[in-house]
Amino acid sequence: MQPSRSSSSLGASTFALLAVCLAWDATGGDLALAQRMGGPAGFALRDNWWLSEVLHAGARDFAWALSCLLCLLVVWPAGPLRRLPFNRRFQLAAGGLIASAAVAVLKSGSQTSCPWDLAAFGGVAHYRSHWIGWLSSDGGAGRCFPAGHASVGFAFATGWFALRRDLPSLARAWLAAAVLAGLGLGMVQQLRGAHFMSHTLWTGWICWTVGWMADQAFARFDHSRDGASA
Repeated sequence: MQPSRSSSSLGASTFALLAVCLAWDATGGDLALAQRMGGPAGFALRDNWWLSEVLHAGARDFAWALSCLLCLLVVWPAGPLRRLPFNRRFQLAAGGLIASAAVAVLKSGSQTSCPWDLAAFGGVAHYRSHWIGWLSSDGGAGRCFPAGHASVGFAFATGWFALRRDLPSLARAWLAAAVLAGLGLGMVQQLRGAHFMSHTLWTGWICWTVGWMADQAFARFDHSRDGASA
């Protein structure tokens, strides 16, 4: 019964997060929030060194380094990961990469432009719902939804699923760090005019959902392997 209750709880959490994203979309708060940070002359912090070089480029490089480290720890575990089975270490490393890839694929097919490309902020594009971006262009460069940089943090939230059974305390800390990083990096891009808040929220939901789906796949693999062993 425990796996069933756990699955139901995760399903409820996933749909609750979906409701938050839809509720934000319904408020139409994207443009209003962006207008607090930029105007017809653009975004003053777009090229700020701390935001663009440290918290954008630097955070991205750190995330790739951490992903490479997690891949190495699959084969050569260290610290608390020694207590994690091989398949869960593999899930820990693979989950974040899959989530990042999912966001990148969705982003590549979107014609939704970034705030700094909009006419309201000195660009040429016209503000439209990001959902229309897969159907037609808004007149700008596109490829801005969902938020790629926020996934640098949110993608690691998939690790909670891999850690929660064997290392629950580490799992909670891991999830908290990933969520804070995702929100923080999303705000960095918000300040620079690179993304709307909805882009960040939907990226978080996508990464969480990818982690949940991957966990289901790994759980089925565990059951099939246990059955074969029996």
